[in-house]
Amino acid sequence: MASDADEAHLARLAELINERIEQLGPKVTKTATPAQLLAVVALGLADELVQSEERRRGVERATFETVSRVIARIDEQLGAGSE
Repeated sequence: MASDADEAHLARLAELINERIEQLGPKVTKTATPAQLLAVVALGLADELVQSEERRRGVERATFETVSRVIARIDEQLGAGSE
């Protein structure tokens, strides 16, 4: 498999995958095929990615709302000071 990614980055990703497989436990790693193990790990990582993206969107939305309120308050204060 060819990749443009840095070798150290690929090694870290492989380490992450191996750690996830180990976390499944010895019973699973002995009975499941490598493809099954990789599929379970991929599903877990995909789920974490989706949850992380949902949290990021929530934080982004809350940040936007807070900044908008602060800007509105500043605008109100600047308008009140010019009268």
